[in-house]
Amino acid sequence: MTGRYQIRYGLQHSVITHDRPHGLPLDEVTLAQKLKDSGYSTYIVGKWHLGFFEKGYLPLARGFDRFYGFLTGGEDYWSHRRPNIYSKDPSEYRGLDLRVQDEPVLDQNGTYSTHLFASKAAEIIGHHDQNKPMFLYLSFQAVHAPLQVPDVYVERYKNFGSISVQKYAAMVTAMDEAVGNVTNALKVTGLWDNTVLIFSTDNGARRGAGSNWPLRGWKNTLWEGGIRGVCFVTSKLLEIKRRTSNALIHISDWFPTLVHISQGSTYDTKPLDGFDVWNSISKGTPSPRKEILHNIDPLKCSKGFSCSSSGNDSVFNTLTYAAIRSRDWKLLTGYQDRGGWKHRETFGNHFEKPDDPPDKHLWLFNIRNDPQERTDLSTRCRCRLHR
Repeated sequence: MTGRYQIRYGLQHSVITHDRPHGLPLDEVTLAQKLKDSGYSTYIVGKWHLGFFEKGYLPLARGFDRFYGFLTGGEDYWSHRRPNIYSKDPSEYRGLDLRVQDEPVLDQNGTYSTHLFASKAAEIIGHHDQNKPMFLYLSFQAVHAPLQVPDVYVERYKNFGSISVQKYAAMVTAMDEAVGNVTNALKVTGLWDNTVLIFSTDNGARRGAGSNWPLRGWKNTLWEGGIRGVCFVTSKLLEIKRRTSNALIHISDWFPTLVHISQGSTYDTKPLDGFDVWNSISKGTPSPRKEILHNIDPLKCSKGFSCSSSGNDSVFNTLTYAAIRSRDWKLLTGYQDRGGWKHRETFGNHFEKPDDPPDKHLWLFNIRNDPQERTDLSTRCRCRLHR
């Protein structure tokens, strides 16, 4: 939303839970604000999760004209109530988390959120003034936990592994249907021919709840299974269509890219980490991005070591929890969850563990040749560690 790494404003440690008095700093310029400067109407439907302890952190104060959705995460798909994450009782809730603008929505108990958000998005499209361009940020709750979905979708997958796998597949189908309803609304209103639609995931499945096969690791780790996302872009404005791209692109790149195609300017923002990658997407040219700082968190240290220790490297404290990508190479340091490779349940529930020693805190991989992160090259390619 800012075109900048999360470390720039201290949000690299974890998500913003409902009891945290902080959020995206108010001096950060959001994508919605920049597009609004370019004359766009700006809408958000679905998840916010960038701060909510004061009104100044809510979507309407961060560049959006209209908001319909929820502020935190993990709530019930039907009741839209937020569970008490500190309670062992799964039926204990902290309160309703569904709003229109800044006010609570009280009449949607029992409406499945995927259907609700798609319906609201289609409604916004239908009522939008076509004399103005539009930015619609639709952030579905699906397919996040809890696994909840109407039974009619589960029926299609009743012979498809465990009940959890059936529900997950059903949730994906419900979301796919919802996306279809939104794109249909764009076509019916005549907006489709001048639309750029971006569909992207955020992270891999969490440990014990899914498979990121054949990639290593899961959500909340810096292995490829946790951080590599799939995405597609569709538009009649693309110069080259129907192709697969392996270009290096980071979520921060959407900010300058969308500002560029909206004919806006980034001159009044803080220094950006993102790149304008529209030509890479539209024309297939090489990505201008050569590096990605996945994360660096000095508050997370290797177990059994002090954060003030220097590790065994004089250039960088390799006990610090961090990961960086430089072209084809990826370096990880610090105490990393060792990850592993969990085969898809439909092909057996086999789990492979890496044989890394418990005190290991340095890895180097060639991601292009070894996307599964199986062959650590940190001892064989020492010269690359200092580049």
